[in-house]
Amino acid sequence: MARQRRSTPQRRLPWGSIAKHGILISTCGVILFPLAWVLLLSVKSLPDAYTNRIWPHHFDFGSYHRALTAIDTLPQNFENSIVVTVATMVITTTIAVLAGYALVHLPTPGKRLILGIFVASLFVPSRVTGLISIWEIQDRLGLINNTWGLILPYQTLALAVSVFIMRGVFETIPKELPESARVDGASSFMILLVRNGVIVVVITNFIAAWGEWLLANTLTNDQEKRTLTVVLASANAGFGQWLWPTMAAMYVIAILPGLLAFAFAQRWYLRGLQEGALKG
Repeated sequence: MARQRRSTPQRRLPWGSIAKHGILISTCGVILFPLAWVLLLSVKSLPDAYTNRIWPHHFDFGSYHRALTAIDTLPQNFENSIVVTVATMVITTTIAVLAGYALVHLPTPGKRLILGIFVASLFVPSRVTGLISIWEIQDRLGLINNTWGLILPYQTLALAVSVFIMRGVFETIPKELPESARVDGASSFMILLVRNGVIVVVITNFIAAWGEWLLANTLTNDQEKRTLTVVLASANAGFGQWLWPTMAAMYVIAILPGLLAFAFAQRWYLRGLQEGALKG
């Protein structure tokens, strides 16, 4: 008797998965290539900067020293950015946590009206359409050309998105959980604290405040009062095309805090998104 051979089923290639991964890899390459190019340009020597080679022939880290010493006010501008960004994050996050909790777990009157106003504000480019009004308000308050004055419009413009994020986080928490926490003796701070959602709000506001240019350029006049982003954006006129490695080093210095903050908190950031931080 002839042995019957069992036909082994052929494995089909997961073309759908391959296509998805291909799109994701291509998108990451498009995003990361300019960053890698700027980073490599910042460590090139001046002759290497005007060649077609992407990888430096000679590494020269002197551009970072020149970047830190070329502008006299750069340390003050860096400090201004830190102060404005940290204050914006603290104020906006505190208000967003309290507002998100109240909109979900407290009998707040006018919830739909409040949410409607927040939704409407998201469709209006406030930084552009409200620029003159913002300037007039700041002028009446005596906050023009005042670094601390940037905190007020920054946290106001970021509040709607932050509240929606925290509202989505609190909607994933059963309403019975805060009540049982109170019975068990948990403090109000422990009840309100939703770590992953808070980190999403903090990172979102950090990126928005650290890289903001339009308001900082409009509401401040003196260079020592301005933030790092405004000073670096206008530095090209002073250095010209002959010092591209120095310019690249300045941009690396500018974006490095944001990259480090996200790299440190990315685990909690992604968890916050998965737990419904953008549900609202």
